[in-house]
Amino acid sequence: MKVRMCVVLIILLFSSGVLSAQGIGLGPVLGYQKASDADEGNLMLGAALRVKLSPAMGIEGSINYRQEKYADGLLTVKSWPVMASALLYPLPNVYGVLGGGWYNTTFEFDNEQLPMLDSKTEQEFGWHLGGGVELPFSATASITGDIRYVFIDYDIEEMVGMDDVQSNFYVITVGLLIGL
Repeated sequence: MKVRMCVVLIILLFSSGVLSAQGIGLGPVLGYQKASDADEGNLMLGAALRVKLSPAMGIEGSINYRQEKYADGLLTVKSWPVMASALLYPLPNVYGVLGGGWYNTTFEFDNEQLPMLDSKTEQEFGWHLGGGVELPFSATASITGDIRYVFIDYDIEEMVGMDDVQSNFYVITVGLLIGL
């Protein structure tokens, strides 16, 4: 998986001369995310690569790290989503986003209170949709801000017997994209 991502990144970097007329940017992303039934919201860190294919359409690839706690800290969920998104720009600086992601997720249980449950790691697929703004502040850089709702309903009820636990979440992000 890492090799494929590196190959795609190298291809995009070498083709940036062709894409530079439309725009290509890479940079950090900081966000706040809160799952429906999580104990509280948390910060999310990551990076994004965005390519504007035309004035009305773009694509984005990103990787993030996020963590949340459930049932007063009995369960900690850590996730490293790798996401691909389509961006539609109805206005020059406003976009809608729709995409999917592969979520490598670790479920860690409080060993003192739940010694019979072992931590485990799973891979899940989830969808996301939302919208945002992309504001250029120099010839080679822009700031992005968006809100996305992610549909990935972990089967927490089956793991620990908690009823009606909703793990879909929203994330509000701010990013800095530097043109390549």
